[in-house]
Amino acid sequence: MDNLHSIARSMADEAKHAGVQIVTGDTKVVKKGQCDKVFINTAGIGLVESGMKHIADGSAIRPGDVLLVNGFLGDHEISILAARENLQLEPPVLSDVASLHALIRLLMKEGIEIHYMRDITRGGLATILAEIATTFNIGIHTVEKDIPVREQVSGACEIYGFNPLYLANEGKVLAIVSGDSAPKALELMKRHPLGQHAANIGTITGENKGRVLMKAITGGTRIIDKLAGEQLPRIC
Repeated sequence: MDNLHSIARSMADEAKHAGVQIVTGDTKVVKKGQCDKVFINTAGIGLVESGMKHIADGSAIRPGDVLLVNGFLGDHEISILAARENLQLEPPVLSDVASLHALIRLLMKEGIEIHYMRDITRGGLATILAEIATTFNIGIHTVEKDIPVREQVSGACEIYGFNPLYLANEGKVLAIVSGDSAPKALELMKRHPLGQHAANIGTITGENKGRVLMKAITGGTRIIDKLAGEQLPRIC
């Protein structure tokens, strides 16, 4: 019950912060010993505001658009791995789980020309970029050194053979904005607590349609594709 009370208080605080209401709940009964902790599933209902449909359907994406992320990638999946494997990372890597409502609302309120948005969850940044390129038949050029990844996350990836570009996140968004809006958008992101480490990671191009090309830290350019199979640890 102590855990449940703590979780309920946290849920209430986050709902208030995000400006949403929790309107219903459910309980489940299972055999003793099979599920003796708290498990919570969630679902949300939202409305697309007038004039914002293009942000979801990608119809406004154009060559010259800029790709922005709001901070370090891979924290969530590495924090789960560290908890399961009792890894002692210094400093510890904490999950980035967060409600991005206020950050996104700030960009909209300030008139940023947002052409597309996507949360960076399962499959990581690389999978999201590959899906965007193939779905909308556009070219994407990104620069590896510009993609924000913590040193501890990179180190854990080297040990376990992971690629940080495919790590899942729970508090990161990819925003595709017009080239003219990009500097202001990046500045606004960095002013917000959930965007202090935001970065410009690439551009939309009219070449190499359907492909994501990355300029590697080691030099040269390589093709970035979707995650093949499952990158462990599974988190959802």
